[in-house]
Amino acid sequence: TNVSQSDIVLNTPFAIIRTWNTNTFKKVNLVSKAQVDSLLMPIKQYKNNPPSKPNVVIFILESFAREYNGAFNKGAKIKGYQGYTPFVDSLAQHSLIFTNAYANGWKSIHGMSSVIAGIPSFQNAFTSSPYPKQKIESLVSTLESQGYDTSFFHGAPNGSMGFLGFGNILGYDHYYGKTEFNNDAEFDGVWGIWDEPFFQFFNNKLTQKKQPFMATLFSVSSHEPYKVPEKYEGKFPKGKVNINESIGYTDYSLKQFFASAKKQSWYKNTIFVLVADHGNTIAYDEYKKEFNKNTVPILFFSPDEKYVGVNNDWAQQIDIYPTLLDMIGYQKPFRSWGRSLINERQVAPFVIKYGSNMYQFMSGDYICTFDGKKAIGFYDKNDKAMEYNLISNRNAAMDLLELKCKAFVQDYMERVIDKRLTTVK
Repeated sequence: TNVSQSDIVLNTPFAIIRTWNTNTFKKVNLVSKAQVDSLLMPIKQYKNNPPSKPNVVIFILESFAREYNGAFNKGAKIKGYQGYTPFVDSLAQHSLIFTNAYANGWKSIHGMSSVIAGIPSFQNAFTSSPYPKQKIESLVSTLESQGYDTSFFHGAPNGSMGFLGFGNILGYDHYYGKTEFNNDAEFDGVWGIWDEPFFQFFNNKLTQKKQPFMATLFSVSSHEPYKVPEKYEGKFPKGKVNINESIGYTDYSLKQFFASAKKQSWYKNTIFVLVADHGNTIAYDEYKKEFNKNTVPILFFSPDEKYVGVNNDWAQQIDIYPTLLDMIGYQKPFRSWGRSLINERQVAPFVIKYGSNMYQFMSGDYICTFDGKKAIGFYDKNDKAMEYNLISNRNAAMDLLELKCKAFVQDYMERVIDKRLTTVK
């Protein structure tokens, strides 16, 4: 893998023109270094589990928003609710799922950087900033240090969406795209290889690999124009909005993948992760509320059912990387702004994202809106529509939330700009 090839994708003329004079990455001095370390703990170290080397398989599912997944909406009380993911719902019964989880960006490439490297995107994307070409500690580098083979799969033409370029920066051993699939009869005519055959290709490639391996698959079929293969027309509910039918097709493709994977020798020793890259077309008013935008399902499944349950606390894409390292008993310190979702006691559950021209920091009983330097609003955690700003009645919990937001933004900007996206303190 050659990091220099990342230029081809990440620094196209389009990206350069689009980001001209829009570099919003600027250092801020809002809290002390000691406060950053105590509030944020950007260097994590877990010794909760004995070291092990299960395979790790991560599905980042295109536009597979929480809204569409029935198992993730059981407590939502949405009038007339309908889900489109019968297989994921059945898998969820045997998995650890997070029903209050968020994306840390709004585009597909942001999903990749958040899930694999624990790097969120705010006003401007990290991947289209001047800073992605640096050494980045991630699931790729940490697992490779433990002897894992690492690969990235995406059925679109190689290089599209920036995945190949960013994958080169992260250091994946292998990239499998439309070229490697090598059968255009399964091309959807617009976007890439249909999910069902590409997921079977994924299974076949994994079966050929030496264990342990970490593999990431980014799906394509639940992307506009939201088509399904001709042979499946009428099989999946059309639903309430344009994407619902193709969500049903991707869910069915996952069912076929797991049916095939179950027969392989590597299957039992594997942790599977399912997460969406971001949200998409919204059918229900509940998901049109500002603080419910860009919600995603997060699911961890292991065939031995070691991790099972429903967790309703705050969770986010950048938590997946530290959670997996905790699960496998990775003993060394590592750079992570997220937290382990299974054992963490040092950092309280939280979400940070950007929307409507402000940072949104969610933790405990409140949501703080933040302009980059100071809090501009506090809302009850259930006030997802931002109806009642409580800032005139600030309390100690709100003050702490503002401090945490300051610490996050300060450390994020410093580490990105100073090229310290590793365990360097």
